[in-house]
Amino acid sequence: MDTDIFSQEAKVLADFKKIKEDGTFTQSDFDTLVDQYGKLLRTTKRIIKLSDKNEQRLNQLKTEAQETNEQLEGMSAQLSKFLSPQLYNSIFSGSRHGTRVSRRKKLTVFFSDLCGFTNYVESMESEDVTALLNLYLETMTNIALDHGATIDKYIGDGIMLFFGDPETRGVKEDAIQCVNMAIEMLQALNNLSDEWAKYGLRDHLQMRIGIDTGFATVGNFGCESRLDYTAIGAAVNRASRLETAADNGSIYISEDTYNLVKDSIEAEALPPIHLKGIGEFQARKVVESKSTKSVSMALGERNVSFVLDNLTPEELEAAQHSLTRALSDINTFRDQALNTETEQ
Repeated sequence: MDTDIFSQEAKVLADFKKIKEDGTFTQSDFDTLVDQYGKLLRTTKRIIKLSDKNEQRLNQLKTEAQETNEQLEGMSAQLSKFLSPQLYNSIFSGSRHGTRVSRRKKLTVFFSDLCGFTNYVESMESEDVTALLNLYLETMTNIALDHGATIDKYIGDGIMLFFGDPETRGVKEDAIQCVNMAIEMLQALNNLSDEWAKYGLRDHLQMRIGIDTGFATVGNFGCESRLDYTAIGAAVNRASRLETAADNGSIYISEDTYNLVKDSIEAEALPPIHLKGIGEFQARKVVESKSTKSVSMALGERNVSFVLDNLTPEELEAAQHSLTRALSDINTFRDQALNTETEQ
């Protein structure tokens, strides 16, 4: 089948070329040629008109596609604020689907809570409470994301997160990252003392942290219209109970977690702890990290800590100059104070 839309016109031209060569060109042939040319002209105009319409439609579709893409990007950016980066990436890469699917995996689960936060904020304005809480959560979240944690949820001033899904570095490395993260969080909280003062808090806030490693069921739970990605199981319950039992400003970890991190973390054994719904439980209190280099300074009742591993060479040099100047000022002030006492 001939698909050339100008096949008829091509045939007419070929016929008239032959007539011309034969020398038998007549008025009738001329009229036929003019008629065919007119048809060709009309067809060409229709094609051009249709082409213009198609081009306009294509441009319109292109504009609509760009607007839709911008809307999707905006919605995607908003959605990313409600999901942990790992979960967000797995959904948009197509590796995770919106169905009620779960699986058993070995996780290291973390729970934290601000000690006595409710009592502190009862006399504060709601705007100040909101600003203080957001500052705290943002600080802790940034540290968690730096260590690769999956943020499960915020429970008021409490945080639940875990390592091991949807991404994992291996069970041992996940546990080490979790405990190092917890240590860094406590240090960061101490460094927020000046911020607490802005909101009228005379005593700086402290955290309790509980960590356990074990099998849990992780995935999407809920109904077809509303799913929640979370982890459930014994490891989650133990971590939550450890956090509740922990002393203010301390990190309690289970023996299962300690066995994974003992080469990197120093922790002291505790007497058996009674955990609600679990019974007698052996736990350890984290003392420090062997793998993370940090510096702590006592300033009156405050303790300021720096994680040296997180500083660039330029930042380390700037910190060294700053501390040297501070030490010189302290020595000068101390000498002046001693001289004043001597004169008196």
